[in-house]
Amino acid sequence: HLLEEHKLGERIFAEVGRVLQARGAKLKSGTIVDATLIGAPSSTKNREKARDPEMHQTRKGQQWYFGMKIHVGVDSQSGLTHSAVVTAANVHDKHPLPQLLHGQEQRVYGDSAYASQKALIHGKAPKACDFTNQRTRRKDSVDEVARRKNRNKSKIRGRVEHVFAVVKRLWGFTKVRYRGLAKNANRAFVALALANLYLSRGRFTGQVRP
Repeated sequence: HLLEEHKLGERIFAEVGRVLQARGAKLKSGTIVDATLIGAPSSTKNREKARDPEMHQTRKGQQWYFGMKIHVGVDSQSGLTHSAVVTAANVHDKHPLPQLLHGQEQRVYGDSAYASQKALIHGKAPKACDFTNQRTRRKDSVDEVARRKNRNKSKIRGRVEHVFAVVKRLWGFTKVRYRGLAKNANRAFVALALANLYLSRGRFTGQVRP
């Protein structure tokens, strides 16, 4: 309980961020926002035979998922995570958006879940231009210009997938390990801190002296 009470995971994440910035990984002019789902066991698969009341269900495409979400703000140049929020899975991606921005952005990238959120972006980062993917279908037509712009934006936006790949594939954080959001959030922040160190490994090895 002490880990969650003192939010040690968040403090580790913040301290790693400070160390990396001191070594040259400065926050640049753009932030990529995104979220990933982390599954939780159903009521038939845990000891209590009951669903975790802090986890919730959401639909993605044609599938339903039960669990939580990790929302991240990733620097568009370095690919390092500078901000994160953990919520139940049914919280829409747009709601934590202001908490994922550091405020000095010139550009904000995100998928179509963040479309039409100029006001939220401007409230936290008044100088930022909205580079989130816009919806391309209008009734029975497809906006080809918007589609081309989305493809160009997605080349940059794809950098956030490196973060999720490290957290899920290397650190194995594809399922929640504990009941409640606080313990799993603590684990998520530590996983993101380690992901930042892993993704920075090539940049700083030359600075290390024997």
